[in-house]
Amino acid sequence: MEVVNWKELLYPYAQAVDELLLKFQSLDKECRNLGLYSPIDSVSGRLKRPSSILEKAGRKKIPAAKIVEEIEDIAGIRILCQFVEDIPKVIDMVRQRKDMTIVEERDYINHTKPSGYRSYHIIIRYPLHTALGEKTVFAEIQIRTNAMNFWATAEHSLRYKYSGNIPQDLQDRLKNCAEAAFHLDTEMGTIREEIMNAKRLNEIRSHLVSNILENLQNLYFVAKLDDMNEINREFIRIWNEEDMDALKEFNEKLNIMAEMYQI
Repeated sequence: MEVVNWKELLYPYAQAVDELLLKFQSLDKECRNLGLYSPIDSVSGRLKRPSSILEKAGRKKIPAAKIVEEIEDIAGIRILCQFVEDIPKVIDMVRQRKDMTIVEERDYINHTKPSGYRSYHIIIRYPLHTALGEKTVFAEIQIRTNAMNFWATAEHSLRYKYSGNIPQDLQDRLKNCAEAAFHLDTEMGTIREEIMNAKRLNEIRSHLVSNILENLQNLYFVAKLDDMNEINREFIRIWNEEDMDALKEFNEKLNIMAEMYQI
């Protein structure tokens, strides 16, 4: 195989990973800041190593001159979801974007691989503005649940250890683990609403406590009230009782006090 200038070849892919990470992390952050449910639990990215690229090129008989045209996953990001039901929402997020073009979609969730692998892959063409001008590269977006990712990471490590030839008995056990992981996802889906309600309650409580602490600090330093110790003790008592209604009432009381002292 002819010599490849890896630094020059990989740089635009590294830029694509950075930009895609930022875009999907920003989507997640925007949803959370607006109080909307985010189907994205986390986003990570990776750049394929030259050794992995060469191995894939050799396996698929791709000449060096065709690597950029025929290997579609040199750049990749992985979006993890808490629930299987969140995956279609993330897929729609990708489909609606105007700053990338979908080339192919591969559904390994409804069409599970024989190994037990489950994930949803989207191959995109992504335009870049580089120091050397405009360039378009392929990138892969993987969308899966945390449970699917745990299994896939373990399977990948074993495949690397055994150079792709995992013993049959271990393959069988891995497949059983994949089914167990999917069963976990399915069961988690049945209590999804309970989990979401609990998360919303925790977010409301966290917001209330942040507001209370800010008011307490301002009242202490600005108003210099003599009874701040008593007010602090009241807050600790309500906090320990975990009474949401009492917490809301106490917060409203502090808001009124803050208005009185023009804080």
